[in-house]
Amino acid sequence: MGEDEAVTGRGARERPMVPRAQFRSYYGRPILKRPTWKVPDVPGYLFLGGTAGASATMAAVAELTGRRDLAGAGRQVAAAASVASVAALVHDLGRPERFTHMLRVFKPTSPLSVGSWILAPFSTLATAAAASQVTGRLPGPGRVAGIGSAVLGPAMCTYTAVLLSDTAVPAWHEAYPELPYVFAGSALTSAAGAALLCAPRADHGPPIRMGLLGACMELAAVRRIERRLGLVGEPYVTGRPGRLLTLSKALVVAGAGLSLLPGRRAAPLLAGGAYLAAGLCTRFGVFAAGIASAQDPVYVVTPQRQRLGTEGSDGT
Repeated sequence: MGEDEAVTGRGARERPMVPRAQFRSYYGRPILKRPTWKVPDVPGYLFLGGTAGASATMAAVAELTGRRDLAGAGRQVAAAASVASVAALVHDLGRPERFTHMLRVFKPTSPLSVGSWILAPFSTLATAAAASQVTGRLPGPGRVAGIGSAVLGPAMCTYTAVLLSDTAVPAWHEAYPELPYVFAGSALTSAAGAALLCAPRADHGPPIRMGLLGACMELAAVRRIERRLGLVGEPYVTGRPGRLLTLSKALVVAGAGLSLLPGRRAAPLLAGGAYLAAGLCTRFGVFAAGIASAQDPVYVVTPQRQRLGTEGSDGT
């Protein structure tokens, strides 16, 4: 009988086991450092950036299809939301020069660096396109700026999801396959909501279809997160994050239903408001879920143990 077998008396190597319910760290501190991003600055930045990106792309498509009023509304929403997004980010950073410092180097392996180089030119192009459209001056350069912002629009909708997923925060990191689809779908519904509020009723067809597409994409991606992540997905369905995301789902469904009501003057306005409110709830809910998972050691330790157990069973 080996030494280990003599110790355990069970013919197996002794392993120090900590009860599943106990997860403690030195001095009672969390295992992960809580993200220092401010609320509402960062969730607002996530929401505004996505809305701006989808609106810019919608505006370019609208112009190509001869819907000038819808294109104008989309450009103005994209400009206003992108400028507000930059303002929210700068406020979170504390000093404006910190944002410009991020532009000194372009690092393709850093989502933060890539995101800065997406946000800065996008907001510049979107503002230039909207200014040209409002003033009627320099229509040629304004059209080029609008196309440029439309090209960057999809990246604006999704790069923040990559930024969150690249952290060690369990609820964000483990959801990396789905978060871009959640944010893209939410951006589409938010942009559709803004268009339903701002564009003429005759141009509501494309925003309605865009909202339905975004609603299906967002709801499917959130559902997959809830089903696939298991324990790490708990913050998305419990506590304050769970309430926010449940409200977001209800608002998305309400917005989609209201947008399809025929002949109701107030329906597009209510649908637009529901879509925008849903976008805010989604960003605040996802952000809160990440913070909750970083603060509770169970979401950090248990997945690590599961991975170690899987590696051990494979003999690696």
